[in-house]
Amino acid sequence: MNIDDELQALATQEADLTFHHFDHTTAWELGVALKNAAEHRQLPIAIEIQLNGQTLFYYALPGATPDIADWVRRKRNVVNHFHKSSYAVGLRLQQRQVTLEERYGLSVRDYAAHGGAFPINLLNVGCVGSISLSGSPQLEDHHLLVSTLAQFLGLPLPAVH
Repeated sequence: MNIDDELQALATQEADLTFHHFDHTTAWELGVALKNAAEHRQLPIAIEIQLNGQTLFYYALPGATPDIADWVRRKRNVVNHFHKSSYAVGLRLQQRQVTLEERYGLSVRDYAAHGGAFPINLLNVGCVGSISLSGSPQLEDHHLLVSTLAQFLGLPLPAVH
C-alpha cells in the first residue's frame, strides 16, 4: 500500500468511525474496551479520552512510563488542531517531506504527528474530542485504537498497513 492508498483508508476510517452520541458513559465504556484490548496484548500504553477539552478517561497500564503521558498529550494536540488522526497527519507530512514546524509552525515539544490519536467525530456535528494512546510503535498504536473503536461501534474496519 502506498501513502496515497493509506491516506484514503485513513479518511474512510475517520468518516466511518463516527458516533451518534458521545458522553461520559461512552468515554468510560470505550476507555475500558481500549484498556482490555491493551491488556490482552500486554502493551505498556497510556489511554486518554477527552470531550470538548475535558479529560473523561485516563489509564496507564503497567509498564507505561511518565514520558508516554507526554506523547499522549502531543498526539492529542495534533487531533485537536487538525481534526484528523495523528497518523494521517504524519503520513501527509511524510508525503510532502516537511515537518509540523516547517509546514505549520507547530513545535515538536507540543505536537507529535505519530499514530495513536483519533478524532471523536459526532454525526452531523464533527470533531468534539479525541481518543489518544501511546506506548507502542505508531502503527500498532493506531491499529489498536481504530480496531477497538470499530468493534465498539459494531463496524467493519478498513485496513491500513
